[in-house]
Amino acid sequence: MGCTAQDITTALRAGAAVVAEHRDELIQLDREIGDADHGENMDRGFRAVIAKLDTAGPETPAATLKLAATVLISTVGGASGPLYGTAFLRAATAVGDDTELDGRAVAAALQAGMEGVVARGRAEVGDKTMIDALSPAVEAARSVAESGADGAKVLAAAAEAAHQGAQDTEGLVARKGRASYLGERSAGHVDPGARSTALLLTAFAEAAGARS
Repeated sequence: MGCTAQDITTALRAGAAVVAEHRDELIQLDREIGDADHGENMDRGFRAVIAKLDTAGPETPAATLKLAATVLISTVGGASGPLYGTAFLRAATAVGDDTELDGRAVAAALQAGMEGVVARGRAEVGDKTMIDALSPAVEAARSVAESGADGAKVLAAAAEAAHQGAQDTEGLVARKGRASYLGERSAGHVDPGARSTALLLTAFAEAAGARS
């Protein structure tokens, strides 16, 4: 069973719920090494995405992802809006006109999303950013997809790898963004963008797993 526009809508609703649940945690993580707005911005952005989905109801996976991208870019402040928005926009382009996405298509969408974030943020693995969660997630997704796994299993593998990647940012010294101003003092804290990436992928995977 492939991943449809409705499945993506369900996943986005799950993502919005998990962001709302962890809003205060993300604010605290960002307070420690940033400007304390990540949780609030993400929560506002995903609430706006769901409000738009309630009235729009796109008919294809690409249209659903593009809608999320457009809303996030226009409503989320700081770096998060452009970065997450670009990720969803690149993912939408990658899936094209397909009405159902198999495991390989899901992995390709994640790959394209990460490439968009890299192009927009100029970050790489080890910089203590969301790329430290996205990169291992994409690698795990690609590996599982190549074995013929469906989208739910691909997302589950991505989420597990992202979680570990986010945890591993705790020991890193930030080289990008506001956190980089702290230098060595940025070590000892989990990057909020990496954490929100792991939370979202986990929510997406759980939504897909519940369907399959």
